[in-house]
Amino acid sequence: MTRVHPFRALRYEPKSVELSDVLAPVYDVVAPEDRAGLWDRNEHNAIRLVLTRDAADEAGTDYADVAQRLADWLASGVLRRDDAPRYWVLSQQFEAPDGTRMERLGFFGALALEDYSARVVRPHERTLAGPKKDRRKLLHATKTNLSSVFMLYEDKDDTLAECFETALESPDAVVGTDTSGVLNKLAPVADEGAAAAIREFLAERPVVIADGHHRYETALGYRDELREGGAGDGGHDFILAYFANAFAPGTLLLPIHRLILEGEAPDEAFFAALETAEGGGWERQQTTVADAEAIPAALERHLAPHSGERHAFAADDGSGTLRIFSRPLDAELSVRVIHEEVIGRHFGLSPEAVRDGAVSFPKSALQTARDVRAGRGKVALYLNALRPEDVFRVTEAGETLPQKSTFFMPKLPTGLLFRPFEE
Repeated sequence: MTRVHPFRALRYEPKSVELSDVLAPVYDVVAPEDRAGLWDRNEHNAIRLVLTRDAADEAGTDYADVAQRLADWLASGVLRRDDAPRYWVLSQQFEAPDGTRMERLGFFGALALEDYSARVVRPHERTLAGPKKDRRKLLHATKTNLSSVFMLYEDKDDTLAECFETALESPDAVVGTDTSGVLNKLAPVADEGAAAAIREFLAERPVVIADGHHRYETALGYRDELREGGAGDGGHDFILAYFANAFAPGTLLLPIHRLILEGEAPDEAFFAALETAEGGGWERQQTTVADAEAIPAALERHLAPHSGERHAFAADDGSGTLRIFSRPLDAELSVRVIHEEVIGRHFGLSPEAVRDGAVSFPKSALQTARDVRAGRGKVALYLNALRPEDVFRVTEAGETLPQKSTFFMPKLPTGLLFRPFEE
């Protein structure tokens, strides 16, 4: 079903550069004001391959300078091309928001591009046209995957973990710490039996895009463009992809919260109305929180236990009272229920108003609590994280998740591996 091949990676030569110095955040999370600092961090930083130094230059560039830079770095020995195709295992050691040290294991391969209609590669969100146009220019210029898409697969038995752990013992492993403090260890899969196990395991199941929908759809468009021009099969039929087991302990799926920015601040009558809501009232509990710093622990005690058991959210108006609302679970996603019934019906914010900025989507509960108390929002709605089962159930049905439903931690840095189309 899912075709994932080993590939001849283009990567930094460990003898020429320190990996920690050249890793960059994935391009779509780099703020315009941060580009110059990353460019200046190291003359070979991977940011120079995926973004212009000045965001204002992006619209007018054809990225020919990036193609030349790749060639120059390869000629000078900064980059090297592997002589044989391989899978690459990645270990990422990081600190979760609650302070727990975790490790996510996964691997890189060349994923055969499939139209969504084939139900092999499944999206979980909708995309915008603008970013795809810019990334298409970069593909045309470099004919190289410079950033990876992030895919999830379903493996409740963690079948491939032993293959990954064995590969990480390789003397050819390289290590680098990225800008978010994540320790990345990258190693080739040299054992043919392990490589076969990886290939055969993925062949039997679909994958879901966790991050990189724009990159994936850009690659689809580029492939189709070449096919229409008469091109035969080739490297453009594949994309660089990272695969992680959605059910492994280190695959951290975190919630994205909602901060209501527009409208009147809710009062006691508003909260009481939720308990008698048409179509199914919400049961309310409440607890006192001393300050913003107490919110994460309070959510862990009072909101998290409802995960997978009940629709639930917590409302925080900054008054010192945290209100937890819940009701029996049904087949619908909690995040969709909260958007339709609470944000839409009770706050009166239409989907268009939400898209236009009436609601923000913070990832940190602590910062959200601080924002409410500083008057930067009317009320915070804290959500539980989706479960891996939710993601696979929705995508299996051919549906997409509501806007800003998932946050997979950590992000994949740019610069670990690149994949030229020419083998």
